[in-house]
Amino acid sequence: ENDTLKVKTLNNPAERKWPQLAERSAIKQARLMELVDKVFYDIRKKGDKAVLKYARQFDRFSADDFTVDHETIEAASQQVSERLKQAIALAKSNIEKFHFSQKEEIVKVETSPGVVCWREARPIEKVGIYVPGGTAPLFSTVLMLAIPAKIAGCKEIVLCSPPGKEGAIHPAILYAANLAGVTRIYAVGGIQAIGAMSFGTKSVPKVEKIFGPGNQYVMTAKHAAQYYGTAIDMPAGPSELLVVADETCRPSFVAADLLSQAEHGPDSEVILLSDNKKVVKEINKELDIQLANLPRKEMAEKALKNSRAILFKDVETCIRFSNVYAPEHLILAVENPVLRSREVTNAGSVFLGNYSCESAGDYASGTNHTLPTSGYAKAYSGVSLDSFIKKITFQQLSEEGIVGIGVAVETMAEAEELFAHKNAMTLRLGEVSAQQAKNYENS
Repeated sequence: ENDTLKVKTLNNPAERKWPQLAERSAIKQARLMELVDKVFYDIRKKGDKAVLKYARQFDRFSADDFTVDHETIEAASQQVSERLKQAIALAKSNIEKFHFSQKEEIVKVETSPGVVCWREARPIEKVGIYVPGGTAPLFSTVLMLAIPAKIAGCKEIVLCSPPGKEGAIHPAILYAANLAGVTRIYAVGGIQAIGAMSFGTKSVPKVEKIFGPGNQYVMTAKHAAQYYGTAIDMPAGPSELLVVADETCRPSFVAADLLSQAEHGPDSEVILLSDNKKVVKEINKELDIQLANLPRKEMAEKALKNSRAILFKDVETCIRFSNVYAPEHLILAVENPVLRSREVTNAGSVFLGNYSCESAGDYASGTNHTLPTSGYAKAYSGVSLDSFIKKITFQQLSEEGIVGIGVAVETMAEAEELFAHKNAMTLRLGEVSAQQAKNYENS
């Protein structure tokens, strides 16, 4: 291998090695947990005062209040270019269309004569959205989380985002939040933001579920929030992308896609799978050329150091490895990508063919970009309308229904030795048969 190659290449590794190759780099969880516990303890005890203390310590926040007032939100609109506003409007429209389509009809099912069951959706009333603002102001995440929350009917949508170098939240984040229907905004980030939303303070309302990506501190805090009864969207860590590329791919496109994830941060992970040595060579050449011109070159370079290319004997094997890895984003730059996509069992979001770049999904195609990472795509879905609602089941039994299932309920309750359960049915069965006997006499 020559020196300019950016991604180390493995050749046809044995299947028993796949789980090890699919492991993500671990972070020191125990030390992080200690820090989170300390911050959470303080916030529970001292509320806003503790939040301010940590905002000053971790984010060099200098103001006395982290609540973003209405004037500041209104003023942000003036600082966003017309061109960006139009782009945000297009993205908003597509995200709305896709998430509106996820509303379900209520279906009433008669499971037995006289026994009707159905489900109805109800919004989670208070949700918290965390928007990272560290190395990049992710206003697209505001759209991805606030729009489905609004469609679901959440009453309160609370947004926390760390202040930038000037001590304020980026105007594009404020503009997107206002447009998408966020109800309150706080210039606070990190563990202290998650703590404030988990416990509630005088300023920040306690929410029922917290959404959004973040660094390892934020993610550890989200895990901890669950112990205190606040739900989270999903476990997620650094961003990742896996590309399967065969000879029909466009090497310059693939390189651009790999770099688009690598520039997120030094802990991002990108993986290239191919059945063709020449393709890997060409993509590596392209990586060199494109990397040279990137403003976030150093970050992308660090991420590429954790990344690798793997050569397999065919595309089918590439996809089998991808299912073991369970990537957050998967690009199939292969022949017949739609046909191939049927083989995919584990992935957060899949991009089919040469023109479906991952950044389309990040911003404006309409799908959600808040997705499971670190292999959690094996068991979790990305954020959708369902993430913001609960499904409540209903049942209604008539006299006919009681007669139909009553004896089965009595029998099962008795076998489990739960006689009060049995009695609840026995009393009703008794009343129904008495009523029937009376009706019979009167006829």
